[in-house]
Amino acid sequence: MAKSPLDQDLTRLESELKQLEAEYNMYFSGRLPKPPWETRARVAAQMKQLDRMYIQNTGDRFRFSSIQSRYAAFIDLWDKGLRAREEGRAGPFAAPRPKERKPPPDKVMHVASFKDPVRELDKLTELYDSLSEARREVGEEVVPFHKFAELVKGQVQKLRESGNDEVAFRVGVKNGKVSFTARALKGVSE
Repeated sequence: MAKSPLDQDLTRLESELKQLEAEYNMYFSGRLPKPPWETRARVAAQMKQLDRMYIQNTGDRFRFSSIQSRYAAFIDLWDKGLRAREEGRAGPFAAPRPKERKPPPDKVMHVASFKDPVRELDKLTELYDSLSEARREVGEEVVPFHKFAELVKGQVQKLRESGNDEVAFRVGVKNGKVSFTARALKGVSE
């Protein structure tokens, strides 16, 4: 079945509107030096011509009114974008600014000293809890307690072999990363 002249006109108008939309998108993205005034004038003329016609078929009338409302919405959006560009401000086509994510402030969260971590389980648990909290704050995965306890025990043992009785551990956040340090306490006497 052959298409009616009105159906052909509506199909042509839809394709022209898609072309106009593509040209405006290219203009606002910086790929066209000037707005597509010629294409816009051509689409506007086709709209006026079809608007003056009497459209008897309800389906065709609905199709045309849908095209008209889409065109009106685009014109409004494009005009806002052009106005914003002329005024030197961000408009509807400006890329959204990336949100600045501030790292947590640098801080010391917990300090504990150990002579024998196996016998000082309460202090070890407190230190582990503060380390876990710090890791969660910066979005890092929490270390299992048994691995943490082995690490502390190993560090205490290593530093005791070099002649230090007590070892201090510090949990902190520095530059958005968790800092866990061990240091021998020199000159500490009972």
